[in-house]
Amino acid sequence: MAVRFAAVAAGLVMAVAGVAQAQEAASAMSLDVELNALAPSQKGCMMTFVAENNLPAAINKISFELAFFNDKNAVDKITVLDFRDLPQGKKRVRQFDMPNVKCESVTRILINDT
Repeated sequence: MAVRFAAVAAGLVMAVAGVAQAQEAASAMSLDVELNALAPSQKGCMMTFVAENNLPAAINKISFELAFFNDKNAVDKITVLDFRDLPQGKKRVRQFDMPNVKCESVTRILINDT
């Protein structure tokens, strides 16, 4: 009985280790987009994003549809931003001057579509 339990326990440990490795590999393959800064501009609000492509290949062109939320949790604006190319394994900074957007009114940004 003790031998059988040890074999089952060893199988469980191997299964858990396999799941952990799969999750680690999946998180290593990602496309990360971070809102890094907001700064008032003459047009409205300058938004600075940092994007990192950890996917297996370069991206030649990518755009994101973003929804901007205000302090009442309502969508103020939806727009599409062109992030151009994102080389594999590299970080890129992209800035967008958003007309008629007040930085202080932006409480959350949602990537609605890619």
